[in-house]
Order: sequence, then structure tokens, then C-alpha cells
Amino acid sequence: MTSQLMWTLIPAFIFGACVGSFLNVCIHRIPRHTSIVSPGSACPACATPIPFYANIPVISFLALRGRCLFCSTAISWRYPLVEALTGGVGVLVCLRFGLTPEALVWFAFAATLLLVSFIDLDFQIIPDRISIPGIFTFALLAYFVLEMPISAIGFGILAGGGILYTVALAYYLIRRQEGMGGGDIKLLAMIGAATGVPGVLFTLFAGSLMGTAAGIAGMVVHPKKGAQIRIPFGPFLSAGAILYVFFGEFLIRWYFF
Repeated sequence: MTSQLMWTLIPAFIFGACVGSFLNVCIHRIPRHTSIVSPGSACPACATPIPFYANIPVISFLALRGRCLFCSTAISWRYPLVEALTGGVGVLVCLRFGLTPEALVWFAFAATLLLVSFIDLDFQIIPDRISIPGIFTFALLAYFVLEMPISAIGFGILAGGGILYTVALAYYLIRRQEGMGGGDIKLLAMIGAATGVPGVLFTLFAGSLMGTAAGIAGMVVHPKKGAQIRIPFGPFLSAGAILYVFFGEFLIRWYFF
């Protein structure tokens, strides 16, 4: 790795980790319908405001050994994990797209998917206040920055929302119970706005494979619960979409050729 590349990737990771710190705020507050702007970050246990030197992404968690500076309550590993993952996304977009406007679009896209994934894991919901504005935002960015044709964007949205809506409707008609939430449908429509129909199909294929593997693993670990285990689909759709953005071309060539 050249020194010039290293001095590009280090700031990219730091920037991404700082965004990840903000994502942690959003993950905690958006499902609770509280402001993501104020008040500032505070310990969930003792409610003491966290000073800036105790809120440095990843580093503060390690320095404090995973405990609050004031009350010594254990801090969830989710916080540094989100920061590190978002930092990693910053590095990946630089390696894949360079320092370009496209890199910023894909960084925002991946960060949004991380936000949705951790909310879905914690609350098993995908808030409309993220996915619906996301459809319009990434449609505009895809047209003006990624230079995708309007038809490709429109068909991507329709394919993303339509395929999962059809699956959900068929499941309800057969089983007479809801098998897929509307949040997944709107999330895939948002993914389609940014990636078009090919991205939707890849995301569904990859996400279904990963979701199936997770479901089997869950049944092996908890055999008594079996099919009653509820696994949110949003994180697997998000993982499939991120795989498509960064490695889709390579994986498709590998699979078919």
C-alpha cells in the first residue's frame, strides 16, 4: 500500500467512524420518536452527558474498557461495531470509487442500510421516515450523480416494491397471516431506486441465501423454537445490496462464468 493511498484511507475510516457515531444516536432515538439533534449524547444508565473526549469513535470504547466513564455501566458492543463498520464502508468506497461524487452517494446508501439494519435487529421495524424519503433521495442521486436513466430508476423502484409485495400478498392469501412487513417492501424499493432491477434481483438472491442460512443456524441452536424463530429480513436485504454495490460485478462473473 502506497503512502498516498494510506493517507487517503485513514481519513476515510475516521470520517466513516464519525458518521457511525451519529448512526448510533439515530438507531437509539428514531424508533423511540425522539430528536436526533438534542439533547446531546448521554449515558443510557445514568443520563450523564458524555463529554467529547469520552465519545471518540471506537477509541473511547477501548480506552474505557467498554464502560461508562461516570457510572461504570457496561456499554453495548453495538456502538463500536457500528462505528467500525461505517469506517470500513468509508474505506471501501474510496478503494472502489475513489474520491468522487459517486463515492459519496454509495457511502450514504451503505450508511442508510446499516442504520436500517440495526434498527430492524433491535426493534424488528424499518421506520417509514427512513425508507420513504430514501426512495426519493436515492432516485434523485441516481439520476443526477450516478447518471442512471429515469426508466432504470423507475423500474428498479417498481421491481423492488412489487416483487416483495407480491410475495407478501401470496403468503397472506395462503397462510392467512402476515409473513413480511411493509418495511421490507419499502426498503427494497429504496434499494431499487439506487441500483435498478439488476441490484434488486441480486439483493433478493443474496439476501435470501443469507437469511436462509441464518434461519437454519437459529433452528440448530434453538431446536425447540424451530420455525417460530422470527428473524428480521431487513439486515439481509441490506447486506445483499451492499455486496452488490462493492462486489456485484465480480460475484456475478464468478457465479455464471
